[in-house]
Amino acid sequence: MNQNEELARAWSLFLSRVLPFSDVATADLPLARLLRLSLFQVAVGMAVVLLNGTLNRVMVVEMDVPAWLVALMVSLPLVFAPLRALIGHRSDYHHSAFGLRRVPYLWMGTLLQFGGFAFMPFALVLLADESNQLQVLGEVFGALAFLLVGAGLHTTQTAGLALATDLAPEHTRPRVVALLYVTLLLGMVFCALLFGWLLADFNEGKLIQVLQGAALATIFLNIIALWKQEVIDLKRAEAPPERPRFRDAWGDFMQGGRSSRLLFAVGLGTAGFSMQDILLEPFGGQVLHLSVSQTTALTAILAGGTLIAFVLAGRVLGRGGDPHRVATLGVLIGVLAFGAVIAAAAMDSTWTFRFGAALIGFGGGLFAVGTLTAAMGLAEGGHSGLALGAWGAVQATAAGVAIAIGGALRDLVVVIAGNETIGAEISAPALGYGVVYALEILLLLATLPAILPLALRPMTRAVASKTRIGLDQMP
Repeated sequence: MNQNEELARAWSLFLSRVLPFSDVATADLPLARLLRLSLFQVAVGMAVVLLNGTLNRVMVVEMDVPAWLVALMVSLPLVFAPLRALIGHRSDYHHSAFGLRRVPYLWMGTLLQFGGFAFMPFALVLLADESNQLQVLGEVFGALAFLLVGAGLHTTQTAGLALATDLAPEHTRPRVVALLYVTLLLGMVFCALLFGWLLADFNEGKLIQVLQGAALATIFLNIIALWKQEVIDLKRAEAPPERPRFRDAWGDFMQGGRSSRLLFAVGLGTAGFSMQDILLEPFGGQVLHLSVSQTTALTAILAGGTLIAFVLAGRVLGRGGDPHRVATLGVLIGVLAFGAVIAAAAMDSTWTFRFGAALIGFGGGLFAVGTLTAAMGLAEGGHSGLALGAWGAVQATAAGVAIAIGGALRDLVVVIAGNETIGAEISAPALGYGVVYALEILLLLATLPAILPLALRPMTRAVASKTRIGLDQMP
């Protein structure tokens, strides 16, 4: 019996060192319950892949929908991104008959996302038929469907992250949020591969089935995720705290300048890393003449760089490191990454390009987890919804605007370069992309003055203990 107990103890110790995030589990929040909660991130990742990837390509290429209309629809979810801070604030003080705060918003976001996906196939059927006199209704209802999905995913993600913060003990909160971040990334990779396989032989019927399946999967995943996660609080239901005005709560949150400086850095840095989002693969194809399969592999390279960044962040933050310094390191690596991508065109080196792409994912991962952990340090007094909502609002809005500007700027430079007044060598295809990458370097350099004062500020022992984010055990 003693030998069996020793083997069981050794096996438990082995698993705790091998399995990622196994050390975030506590008696009140077991790992199984935490992993179940993280399923809402899979639903969010599925929506992001469908909106920004699958539907984007299918509507333009296979369905011949005008590119400007597709771009407009894809950008509509950004309308709700700035409202994430308000959603988080209202969930902090939500009044309900059972004293629940986060679950009602999770359920509301789930229904919005489900409704958008369930409604979308009918709009796409109207859009696909050019001879249809009611095609304008397809455009209107298609935009409405995209808007519903966007509102749902932003509401769900904000309330879900806040719920995870509420459930986790204070010393494990940053690691819990980081686990949810990795779940989002892995969910996006899995859904991208799944949708690619399901739509290999494309037809409109298969697309409708995929969208209907996504609607059902949203309900299924989120019900499992939120089931019995938030405790019924009858005392809170009988005497709910008074909800302050959002303006007053926002003023308290921004007081002292630390929050505003962090959010400003998040906006600049996110824009710097995101402007290339839709340009990296076309750059590889047009400039370096890579095949479709080779450019598609860039997604895996970027994701791999991001996961490695999490490992490094875990080692640094797990030893009490400053999240602002981790984010600053990510910015510096980003500058090097875009420099490598620009140099790849001049050198005609595909391996330099791949190295630069990996560094983009690596630097962006460090910056994201660093700023997210720093935002966690601002969530005080049960106001995690406001803090995480503000981070998410700035991050999502900056990414969307930067992607749109990056595509438009590249096209504008190509048009100008088509003018014969510019030499042929200067007006090569790499010019449009190079201008965007150079602008990203400038944005990242502009991020340094915003975040360096936070990174150079001495950390107290209390703050250091809050930022331990043990990701170093990720295999």
